[in-house]
Amino acid sequence: MAAAPPAAPAAAAATRERGATVWLTGLPSAGKTTLARAVAERLTATGRRTEVLDGDEIRRFLSQELGFTRADRHTNVTRIGFLAQLLASHGVLVLAPVIAPYTASRAAVRDRHAAAGTAYLEVHVATPVEVCSVRDVKGLYARQAAGELTGLTGIDDPYEEPDAPELRIRTEGRSVADTAAELHAFLAERGLA
Repeated sequence: MAAAPPAAPAAAAATRERGATVWLTGLPSAGKTTLARAVAERLTATGRRTEVLDGDEIRRFLSQELGFTRADRHTNVTRIGFLAQLLASHGVLVLAPVIAPYTASRAAVRDRHAAAGTAYLEVHVATPVEVCSVRDVKGLYARQAAGELTGLTGIDDPYEEPDAPELRIRTEGRSVADTAAELHAFLAERGLA
């Protein structure tokens, strides 16, 4: 008969890795996912159990029924927060690049982690909207300017910047390697890299 899988704290202890969620918030095209993937690549190369929970991918696969109302955005963010906390409780370092435009939604995710005793670090990827609109990775800003899209975060729907994130990374005029090194060093200082 197979033994039961270890409980979450025992599983994390067995790997000697402390799980945590690193929540990267910022405007669309701020560089959140690019930064998360670059740091994940560095961490994975050293054997660190890492998972990227991209907000766009989660919405496509787990939250297809949700729209972009304030309530739907909150639901999407808290779903991602639940999944991130679950993985982190098993020793995984979760990088969650998610717009998460509302302070209350991010606070709900932070509170879930605190209640479970799971580390949570908020990183504001601070890129000016003017820079994001030039990058326009998904064409959202162009569609909004053409009148084809409404409710774009930072343009005609609010983005509530974090008042006191654990780290604020400014990406304007910096390379991905430079910003990834900054985030990696931040995680190393906290014993997470």
